[in-house]
Amino acid sequence: MTESFVHPALFYRDAEDYLSATVPFVVEGLAEGEPVAVAVPPPNLALLRDALATFADRIVFHDMSLVGRNPGRIIPGVLRRFADSHPGRHVRIIGEPMWPSRTDEEYPACAIHEALVNHAFLGRDATILCPFNAYRLSAEVLRDAEAAHPLVVDEHGPRPSEHFGPDGLISRYNRPLNPPPEGAASTTITGTVANARKFTKEHALRAGFDPRRLDDLVLAVTELVTNSVEHGGGTSTLHLWSDDNGYLCQVSDTGYISDPLAGRLPVGPDRPGGRGLLVVNHLADLVRLHTSPNGTTVQLRFAWSQANNELET
Repeated sequence: MTESFVHPALFYRDAEDYLSATVPFVVEGLAEGEPVAVAVPPPNLALLRDALATFADRIVFHDMSLVGRNPGRIIPGVLRRFADSHPGRHVRIIGEPMWPSRTDEEYPACAIHEALVNHAFLGRDATILCPFNAYRLSAEVLRDAEAAHPLVVDEHGPRPSEHFGPDGLISRYNRPLNPPPEGAASTTITGTVANARKFTKEHALRAGFDPRRLDDLVLAVTELVTNSVEHGGGTSTLHLWSDDNGYLCQVSDTGYISDPLAGRLPVGPDRPGGRGLLVVNHLADLVRLHTSPNGTTVQLRFAWSQANNELET
């Protein structure tokens, strides 16, 4: 960690508690001439829009349930996108990717995201305040928050986290994924992505996948299979299935992703390649990944209800 990047977790218990910490954080930043962005779930977004109405034209607001539905796209699509748009200036951001209705399936991706923020902003001139509802979130979530943040702000004020260790948190949630269910469609892809595209399109339409998102799904599968061809030993196994909440695809190969920020950082127009996982993170509603020297598995979820992946201001 460096002094230029500050990354506190805010443990709040109610709306009054929330506003008493977040509003001064924003107002102080504006008074210093700092660009400010707020990316929080809808109930807290409404609170802050109302409390900061006087300054609304100077703040970038995002609904985190939309822009951060997949936690894997928060760093490149929200945090770094905002910071990179203000080069040479200290920025302030409120980012709340974890809320009580997040599912158990989504949670590991949220925890990994919070830990990776420390790497994505190392040496950057920024302060990112991350609120956590201490009344409604579990003790495990709060412990993980302390592991992902070097500072904690609670009812007693700010304090250094005694449990700060983002790399350990990343390793702990790099867990093997549940295997596909019996009956999942599967195929082996070697050397070309055309068969993967055809297989995905046909199976998804039979399963009732939304045709309006079919191009997103096929592109995501194409990127994963292409990565397998180029970096994962040339052969991959593709599984497709659906459940009550959405449509899933899983690609496994023998490759190893050594960079935990792969797919999590913006890629400039002058850099050839390197966009596969980044594209996947922006297209899917959830991305889960397990990687080891023995191989890599990436699992994507597309919700039945169409998600809006566009940034809102």
